[in-house]
Amino acid sequence: MTMLAALIAQAEGQGADLVTLRALVEEATEAGATRALTAIGLSDERAGADIVELRQLIQGWRDAKRSAVSAVVTWAVRAAVAALLVGLAAKTGLTGLIHR
Repeated sequence: MTMLAALIAQAEGQGADLVTLRALVEEATEAGATRALTAIGLSDERAGADIVELRQLIQGWRDAKRSAVSAVVTWAVRAAVAALLVGLAAKTGLTGLIHR
């Protein structure tokens, strides 16, 4: 049982009305949520738009990061293939054809 449920059960056992206790808990949680949103600057009417904008910004960052990683991997694979081809050309003597 959670602490809140235990406290409600205890208060109810001491004669408190369950409806009153639930209303008290609801008011307390709403006040706490409002206080928390105010503390981080999200208590005004623009808060929803700010959250949407932040999510878009984070998604843009993730997309850019994914694109950069993909570009680096592609570059590394191409460099490895080029080095392999140069090595094969040197091993098979094809580099002599280039010096003519």
